Amino acid sequence: MSSIKGPAPPPTKLDGSPLRVAIVHSRWNKEVIDALVAGTISKLKEQGVKEHNIIVQSVPGSFELPLACSKVISGSHVQAGATATDLLGGLSFGTSTPRPATPAGGSSAMFANMPSQPFDAVIAIGVLIKGSTMHFEYICESVSHALMRVQLDTGVPVIFGVLTALTDDQALERAGLGRGANKGHNHGEDWASAAVEMASHSRRWSEGKF
Repeated sequence: MSSIKGPAPPPTKLDGSPLRVAIVHSRWNKEVIDALVAGTISKLKEQGVKEHNIIVQSVPGSFELPLACSKVISGSHVQAGATATDLLGGLSFGTSTPRPATPAGGSSAMFANMPSQPFDAVIAIGVLIKGSTMHFEYICESVSHALMRVQLDTGVPVIFGVLTALTDDQALERAGLGRGANKGHNHGEDWASAAVEMASHSRRWSEGKF
């Protein structure tokens, strides 16, 4: 019997080529994490996101994901601002002190390779597997609420890629690594598609286009 679960395809074909996406993942349950991250990256590229616009960062566990997502979003604005400053030639408004000449191969070359836009979406990836204590429930609830708050506070879509599995097998199947005949489905692909769709929508909505 086929399952009715899963998202319907978007109404229009999405182009991820102008987008910049961050992946922030935990390192707990590494086998599953590695597969999910690989599936996410592969799908992002399939949807047109350029490799140099996919940034991957890691943190120890899922509890650290919300702060990390918040920091990479704010850091990407710092990067974009630094690039804009350099494109202005480092003009010092309101001061008579000229900027020192940049040596060949110096900071201008560095800034030229820096991204000129902040992240359009962040994908938070973690794997929580229930143990014998309440630790699982506390982390699941805390991380879920905190990631939602990050996207509402920043206005940047944060895709919830945190598996909350009751068993090892449930986690493996959701990374396409099932031990049985049915290997399952790599949910990283779905998270990548959601990131491209939400980033595209957010760009349009912020311009008043519906």
